Amino acid sequence: MRSQKKRSEITKDIIAKHPGTSKRLLSQVFALSRQALYPRDHMLPTRDEQLKEKILSVLSEFPSYGYRRVALALGIDKKRDRRVMKKNNIKPYKRMARWRKRRDERRAPAPYINEIKNQCPLAPNYAWVGDFTYLPFKGKFLYLATFMDLYTREIVGYHISRRHDKNLVMQAFLDGVTTRGFTKPTYLHSDQGSEYTSGDYGKLAEALGVTISMNKKASPWENGYQESFYNNFKTDLGLEFDRFDHEGHFNRGNPSHSLQVQPQTDPH
Repeated sequence: MRSQKKRSEITKDIIAKHPGTSKRLLSQVFALSRQALYPRDHMLPTRDEQLKEKILSVLSEFPSYGYRRVALALGIDKKRDRRVMKKNNIKPYKRMARWRKRRDERRAPAPYINEIKNQCPLAPNYAWVGDFTYLPFKGKFLYLATFMDLYTREIVGYHISRRHDKNLVMQAFLDGVTTRGFTKPTYLHSDQGSEYTSGDYGKLAEALGVTISMNKKASPWENGYQESFYNNFKTDLGLEFDRFDHEGHFNRGNPSHSLQVQPQTDPH
């Protein structure tokens, strides 16, 4: 007996040449379901259009999501999601502006090199990468410092302060150490900001047996992991921080410890 694919091709050829032929009769003669005799091409645009609306709905709430995170949020295959997004020219929003630490640009280079350049961690706690950013809040600024595990891409430690100084980044690092059960990374990577080149920060890392790694001066792409995180963080959360009553609400529930690449809950 011919294969189902071959039988289906024969019946479709008969229908094309003799449109009036009974599909019920053909399905019985060739042992095929009647549904197999109807073209399905017209169904794809409808399904794609429905998926497009779902994708746009997710992006309206999480504008920085790429096709992988959208697929996770919708519980669908990422290849199908990528195809529909590409077909409809749907792209995640990317923030172009970047806060420049101008004072640091005028400082002499730090005596540290990039220890993790061209390396790919194969386990957690090999390298933590750190940075900080500002959050506009009730006419002033708060500063958020974070450390990310380069292997898991999870924020392991963070600290919020009204000042960006060495204590801001040291507290974020210590938060990560205590959160990980006093497990320390092999390398601690950052840019050459004055907060990270301070003597106390270096002494803290040395006391814990951690090797400091830093970007080459004026090379922010060497810490693109944190740059990307803050861009997505601000895009997803928005800059409307005045909706919080006071800065203590930023810390409620310690949410940053579970921030990862993929969404942890259904965003709908």
